[in-house]
Amino acid sequence: MAAAVRAGCAHKGFISVTRRGSHSSTALKPQYDAIVIGAGRNHLLHVLGGAAVSEEIIPGFHFSRASYLLSLLRPHIYQDLELKKHGLKVYIRDPYSFTPMLEDGVRGRPPRSLTLGADLEKTQQEIGKFSEKDAKVYPDFLSYLERLACAIHPLLDAPPVDIPGLTQGSLRKKITALGSLKPLVKSGLKLGKNIPDFYELVTAPAIKVLNRWFESEPLRATLATDSVIGANTSPNNPGSGYVLLHHVMGELEKEKGAWGYVEGGMGGVSQSIARSARSLGADIFTNRDVKQVLIGQDGSAKGIILTDGTEVHSKVVLSNATPYITFKQLTPKDALPEAFITAVDQIDYTSPVTKINVAVDKLPNFLAAPNSADGKPGPHHQCSIHLNCESMEVLEEAYREGQQGCPSSRPMIEMTIPSVLDPTLAPPGCHVVSLFIQFTPYLLEGRRAWTDEDRERFADTVFDWVEHYAPGFKNSIVGKDILTPPDLERVFGLTGGNIFHGSMSLDQLYLARPLPSVADYRSPVKGLYLCGSGSHPGGGVMGAAGWNSALKVLADFKRL
Repeated sequence: MAAAVRAGCAHKGFISVTRRGSHSSTALKPQYDAIVIGAGRNHLLHVLGGAAVSEEIIPGFHFSRASYLLSLLRPHIYQDLELKKHGLKVYIRDPYSFTPMLEDGVRGRPPRSLTLGADLEKTQQEIGKFSEKDAKVYPDFLSYLERLACAIHPLLDAPPVDIPGLTQGSLRKKITALGSLKPLVKSGLKLGKNIPDFYELVTAPAIKVLNRWFESEPLRATLATDSVIGANTSPNNPGSGYVLLHHVMGELEKEKGAWGYVEGGMGGVSQSIARSARSLGADIFTNRDVKQVLIGQDGSAKGIILTDGTEVHSKVVLSNATPYITFKQLTPKDALPEAFITAVDQIDYTSPVTKINVAVDKLPNFLAAPNSADGKPGPHHQCSIHLNCESMEVLEEAYREGQQGCPSSRPMIEMTIPSVLDPTLAPPGCHVVSLFIQFTPYLLEGRRAWTDEDRERFADTVFDWVEHYAPGFKNSIVGKDILTPPDLERVFGLTGGNIFHGSMSLDQLYLARPLPSVADYRSPVKGLYLCGSGSHPGGGVMGAAGWNSALKVLADFKRL
């Protein structure tokens, strides 16, 4: 059996996989059993100052240009592909969350901050600085989320219920389709009496859930960032509560809820996948542009056509590109029903995200947690550092400005400094800083494209806010890389700049992801399937969840 798995941006490059016992090749074969388009970007790891990346010559700074944290990669896929054996090394963060306050210290002490970590006793002490009541109930809140998250794991690892199979076709097909109900039934049994809690969490505003549990603004706002990260929504909007589950849903090295930095940058994930694929007989071709899906005379997918005219034949084609790219750019228009194309046009790809990668020549020094005399990183430096997250109102105002077509004047910033745990990323004494920022519109004022001046102006706004928390940050900058929503679309093939391949809103989840008619991964074209974040269960392609569906393909080949 042979397959081609694409490794590139929207449709750039591909990989082939052959039967067990076959050897990886550098030459295209005339026929494969499967082709996977868009299996990951071959330039996830960038070198700041490297040719074709930045005009500034700053050697030695390595940064993950888009994705920056690993967690939601499903553990059985991680194990089945033996990614650890193939070189994947992850630095697990503990503590994992740091929220400094903008306030005057009392009696010469620094401003307060909130640090959350795996040590529950220490975390409660941190929360107790703001509310003893919140510190007391925090363990119960974690248990509440864990109960709900564990119950939906069966749904994450299986296709949605096969509604067409249950309602159409022969009795035999209907009986076969009954098997698709098992994960749903299993989740329902696990939830048991917690079904009402789960229903409320996935439909309610996050603020409603958090207000019931907690009274302190810094804790509520810090947790609320999990409900809006990467999403064009507010904690006050219905449905934002669902993403709170991501706070505990991830797993690394058998540690529940853990998030970590990949050694060498997130490209290390791609490289370990590539080595695993090659060990299974994969041929990896990068920078080979895919022009379109090859459609046979019978209307089914027969392979792909490269931009140089080369035809690569296969029995089936799987697309890990966004649904928009798959059906509007790669699939010939006359191969799809007009009503289906109209439905594809309605998929929401709105993105509020700008990513700024920064090289600095010294460790950021936060007023709320001053650096030690020896200059070594503190525990808080390894965390997701939440800036402008002191209160829910600050988050809400940032959201409102974004909806008016203006970049937030006080944006929500998630800052990470992976080089504090991974010394391979920067020269001694220097660091790489990732700034994941919301809310920024795709079009300014709803109509105007971003200019270089707009990018620089917004970056200055972001750096000014970081400076408020960590004086000296601006003077430490030696290089930067600014990626607004249109840049994320152009560079990484993320339609609209959306990191989830389509919004994770209630109308685009499970049975309706990305559309009800293709929720089972089958497209209207026989032999053409979806396998990316735009299909169930979704997740961030800038994180790990987006790899799950495509990696299942490789895992299946391993078992053949």
